[in-house]
Amino acid sequence: MNVYPNISYIAKLIADSTRAIILESLMNGQSLPASELAYMAKVSHSTVSAHLSKLVDGNLLVVEQHGRHRYYRLANEEVAEVLEKLGTIAPAVEVRSLRQSSQLKQVRHARTCYDHLAGELGVKVTQALIDKEVIILKEGEFIVSDKGEKWFLNFGINIKEANIKRRIFAKPCLDWSERRYHIAGWLGSAIATRFFELEWLTKSEKTRAVYLTEKGSKAVKEQFGIGFEKELV
Repeated sequence: MNVYPNISYIAKLIADSTRAIILESLMNGQSLPASELAYMAKVSHSTVSAHLSKLVDGNLLVVEQHGRHRYYRLANEEVAEVLEKLGTIAPAVEVRSLRQSSQLKQVRHARTCYDHLAGELGVKVTQALIDKEVIILKEGEFIVSDKGEKWFLNFGINIKEANIKRRIFAKPCLDWSERRYHIAGWLGSAIATRFFELEWLTKSEKTRAVYLTEKGSKAVKEQFGIGFEKELV
């Protein structure tokens, strides 16, 4: 008798190409209605409804009722982390157009992974905080040093307000494009939120890519020592 978790059940759910598109479309932590997910997956409403039902039953998605509409989102950060890790061993996408090539560069440069920063930007921000000894990787989790607590407070993040009852405070998430870690958990979310509050980033309407504003480009160079090629900003 097999006493281990039935990973084949989850693997089959993710393996379907339509369901994979649905999951990827929700990787930025947003909630979307079935009609929009059907459009993204290029399938009919009845087809997407069947797929969504399976993903909800498999605890990969949760659904919320708002008035007459039902909105779907990833069940939790752990689902996003699994999908991100799968990206590190999945074969590279076959680029077939200039538009696709451009979108791939943008996503690799900077994107959201659930509610935290990923891509080259997310990884470099993480490394900069490690180099500054603001955070320390210890036993598989990031901890904030005494120096780091003051740094974050000056940055506008009070780590004493962290809601760690519902999620891990700060953990490394393996980035599929950079093959290095970025910060996930409560702290990763707080950093991303702060970047948007400061108007350092804007979101893409079509992908998970985010873009550094002119203000953001100067700020990350000054505060994190991070510079990027002009065309990627």
